[in-house]
Order: sequence, then structure tokens, then C-alpha cells
Amino acid sequence: MEKMQQKRYSEMTEYELKQEIAHLTEKARKAEQMGMVNELAVYERKIAMAKAYLLNPEDFRPGDIYEIDGDPGSVFKIRYLNGVFAWGYRLTGDGSEEALPISLLIKP
Repeated sequence: MEKMQQKRYSEMTEYELKQEIAHLTEKARKAEQMGMVNELAVYERKIAMAKAYLLNPEDFRPGDIYEIDGDPGSVFKIRYLNGVFAWGYRLTGDGSEEALPISLLIKP
């Protein structure tokens, strides 16, 4: 497992990414059980990143609007994509630009 953690997600095969997600999910479950909120947030972020590399960025288009996984009621409009990140803004926010891993975007 050590070797996999040193490898970038972009360099991993689909199988390796799925193994990493399973490993991180188990760590997140343990962190949640122990009430380690900050650690849980870190694992959830890593899981979202790994899942983003299992998706095809070409399936996401600038101008499209998506719901944000884990943030009910928030919608995100894509301005452009850079790798597995969608850059844009929340329609319910102050209009400031941010980047989200495409794995967090849900087509309504």
C-alpha cells in the first residue's frame, strides 16, 4: 500500500484507483467512528479526488449547471475545465470563482 500512496492519482490504473478509494473509505469510516472530524474531512477530500480520475472530463461542459455532492441546495456553473477540476461559481454564492473535482458534480 505504501507504494500506491506515493503514486499520483493521475498515474494510477482504474484498478489502483478503486483500491485506493476502498482503502481511504475504510480510514474515513474509522475516523468518523472515533469522532476525528478533521481527519474525516481529509479522507473525504482524497476520495473525491481519486473518484474524479475515474471520470471523463469531456462529459462535463462549460456553461452546464450541476448540483454539488455533499452540499444540498447548492448549484455550480462550470466556466471551464482544467484536468479533473471544474472551475466556476456557485449560483447560490457570492459569485467568487472556485474549483471542484468533477466527482462532486451531479447533473440535476
